[in-house]
Amino acid sequence: MNFIRPRQSSAALGAELKRHIGRHVEKQFDWNAFPSNNGFADLERAQMRYIGAGGSPKVGDPATLKPEHFTLSLIYKHVGKYAACHAHEIEESFLILNGVLTVGWELDGDVVEVRLGPKDMILNARDIGHGFRNDGIEPVLMSISVDVGKPLPPRYLYHPKNTDPELARRFGAAPGKTLAFDPESSHPLQKLMARHVIRATGQPSHFDAAGITTKIYVGPGGIASETCRKDMMGVPPRVKVKPYQRDVEEAFLVLDGEITIGWIAEDGSLAEAELGPRDLVMTPAGRPRWFANNSVAPATIWRVVGERGTETVHFTADES
Repeated sequence: MNFIRPRQSSAALGAELKRHIGRHVEKQFDWNAFPSNNGFADLERAQMRYIGAGGSPKVGDPATLKPEHFTLSLIYKHVGKYAACHAHEIEESFLILNGVLTVGWELDGDVVEVRLGPKDMILNARDIGHGFRNDGIEPVLMSISVDVGKPLPPRYLYHPKNTDPELARRFGAAPGKTLAFDPESSHPLQKLMARHVIRATGQPSHFDAAGITTKIYVGPGGIASETCRKDMMGVPPRVKVKPYQRDVEEAFLVLDGEITIGWIAEDGSLAEAELGPRDLVMTPAGRPRWFANNSVAPATIWRVVGERGTETVHFTADES
């Protein structure tokens, strides 16, 4: 597509762009997002919704962006708290932002536990029981993305309302049946989990012509998936990319630094917005856009694209 050179700013386009942005400082953590946890202090956690409701039944939140192919939220977990073992009909990713999280998968009474640190990720496989627990010394903050716009309610497998509390805390593992994660193990559950864990330090960085670095988390080159692509992008200071567009929605969650996002209307008019840490923008299908890092520090972006398959967008630098 040949883009018209932007001529002037558009108030209407600016208002539309603003409606597609979730500002971290304008949002609140919801400590009652999961009513099934009520009455169980050890299950306490808070959710901040950006796109859709995720696993929460609060689908009518007017401050939340309407989901299409995925949801995205933040979860805050105090030290010592856990989430009961449950399963979904679709994949669900946990990207750790702060702290260390223990994630357990259960199958036929066996449980494998993996510890994940900042920028590590696990893609929880569909219909596999999984839970998580904060065994660390600091709270955990993570981004959760469910790979469908309106997921069904979770199916709880080991919840303290109908399971011994200690068994529920171990995600259903009897004493001695918990295995520490070992990617070299031949155990079937270990092998399955190993295909769904990404270590940030072990994932290669890909460099493009614009100077953007990308670590692929979900999609070709990362974890195989039939739903969405997910990756971590690094944007150096003073880099701007030429306009591009997609046939599906694309979300940017800024993890570090600052970026400028620009949208372009059919008449070539322009709208821009500055995003800081934990701000999110979701650009709908078909909207021409660009982004830039106009600051003096690098920016890190968590990107979710609502389609599977190989990446088709290749950034080039805009030096105009």
